[in-house]
Amino acid sequence: MALYPGIFGGAAPTPLPDRTTPVFHGERHFVTGRPLDPPFPPGMQTVLFGMGCFWGAERKFWQAGEGVHVTAVGYAGGTTRNPTYADVCTGRTGHAEVVLVVYDPLVMPFERLLKLFWESHDPTQGMRQGNDVGTQYRSAVFASSPGQLSAAEASRGAFQAALSDRGYGAITTEIGPTPPFYYAEEGHQQYLAKNPDGYCGLGGTGVACPVGLRA
Repeated sequence: MALYPGIFGGAAPTPLPDRTTPVFHGERHFVTGRPLDPPFPPGMQTVLFGMGCFWGAERKFWQAGEGVHVTAVGYAGGTTRNPTYADVCTGRTGHAEVVLVVYDPLVMPFERLLKLFWESHDPTQGMRQGNDVGTQYRSAVFASSPGQLSAAEASRGAFQAALSDRGYGAITTEIGPTPPFYYAEEGHQQYLAKNPDGYCGLGGTGVACPVGLRA
């Protein structure tokens, strides 16, 4: 487990050095066959969600229904450029495991994605989700527009009220503008479609995110 000031106490670990080339992540989505890389079709918007192990998190979003164009997994929010999975697991890159969601807001409203995000994990656990412990498993929303950022912050307030009513603590979710995103290795993309019996540690609180998502 990485130790960061103000999180677990102790000194920040020495960051891993940058890598000069990105990992190979494949070209097409294993389920839909759509390209994983931009340019995406006109009108599409993007957002990054971190909610623990990205295998189960990605499946939640590619199964979300019409309006989600494509999903991919990767790393964001850290300092090391072009990290590998092994790099991120050391806790020395600062990255979170995240899902890139490319969606059509005219078909799939952003608020619906936020509702799925909040209800599919426990955002009060800090640097972990269940048995998965480490900074890479933290909860995060990285927005690609001011509108997304405002909506994410409003939804956090609404869900916090619902969680508090059920005895949960403070939401620890990191919300901010989109940082550099690095695709994960091909084997991690759509992992649970390739490995239907694979590990999924994702679990929600059982608390519904309020309709309207307003504090």
